[in-house]
Amino acid sequence: MSLDVFAALILFAFVTSITPGPNNLMLMASGVNFGFRRTVPHMLGIGAGFLSLLLGVGFGLGAVLAAFPALHAALKVGGGAYLLYLAWRIARTRSMGEGGGNPAARPMTFLEAAAFQWVNPKAWVMAVTAMAVYTSPQAPFLSVVLVAVAFALVNVPSVSTWAGFGVAMRGFLADPARIKWFNIVMGLSLVASLWPMLR
Repeated sequence: MSLDVFAALILFAFVTSITPGPNNLMLMASGVNFGFRRTVPHMLGIGAGFLSLLLGVGFGLGAVLAAFPALHAALKVGGGAYLLYLAWRIARTRSMGEGGGNPAARPMTFLEAAAFQWVNPKAWVMAVTAMAVYTSPQAPFLSVVLVAVAFALVNVPSVSTWAGFGVAMRGFLADPARIKWFNIVMGLSLVASLWPMLR
């Protein structure tokens, strides 16, 4: 892979990682509700889960899904259902960092965030596109690894920005009415982010 192609890949990875989508909306909501430190496992889980998804797609999983459209459809339906559940959890949160045994009021764990990448429609689109455009049949192993490296370099810093946005809004959203409506809007936005990917 030439240096200019790798630079284009880094730009693609940055743009797709930092633009709004399910991960980034959930991170912003988590930053508001739980703060940056408690959101770190969620951010790291996104990075690790997406890296594993990229490698899986690059080393053959994408071809399996292309060969079995029903499996691809099931993945979309399962991912969509889980995203609706997460949107519901966010929309029901009523105060920052509330606890009291309410399972809806905790940040996503590392493993949950990593597993979510495998049912996240935007993550699949990103992974399949990156592998289709930036890998080379002349050097399949190396080019798959380079795509993974490019995303590893930019993914976590990019998604961390969204958690930072959330933390920056904590003071304004400390009012119970504001945090309630913020979480409802974030839940609805998460549902809306699903629409273009499921068509």
